Amino acid sequence: MIEVGQRLPSTTLFEYIEVATEGCSVGPNAVDAAKASAGKTIVLFALPGAFTPTCTAQHLPGYLAQQAALSAKGVDEIWCVSVNDAFVMHAWGKSAGVEGKVRMLADGSADLAKALGLTLDLTARGMGVRSQRFAMIIKDGAVADLQVEQPGKFEVSSAENMLARL
Repeated sequence: MIEVGQRLPSTTLFEYIEVATEGCSVGPNAVDAAKASAGKTIVLFALPGAFTPTCTAQHLPGYLAQQAALSAKGVDEIWCVSVNDAFVMHAWGKSAGVEGKVRMLADGSADLAKALGLTLDLTARGMGVRSQRFAMIIKDGAVADLQVEQPGKFEVSSAENMLARL
């Protein structure tokens, strides 16, 4: 498992963009996690799945509610990462009203979760390999804080806890 002080691995996440901008075409765009975190303070929270009960009712809404407070503490971006495709992550973000507050990043093949050593095998429940629920503070590409939930729990990866840890 990745540890505090280590650099975020260079893995590719995907972000769906509805409107083309300079450097970003419409559709899923590749995001190199290591490059995208360079020079920034990021709170990344990962969860087992988009549209799942705890993730939808508590985890994502907590970060939306605390976005301004996190920004005031020096956080440049908030990343929500899940083992779903970019289209699902975009639809989930749209339904939750993230609108520029949280980047919805897809780890469709669990490459980031595997590279971090934070996978969760939910094959028996029909969900395949997923990400464990966790949150981390990343400063200039390095992990400054990591909070991994115990199975079935939602405590240490909450927005409120991460805000207190900044």
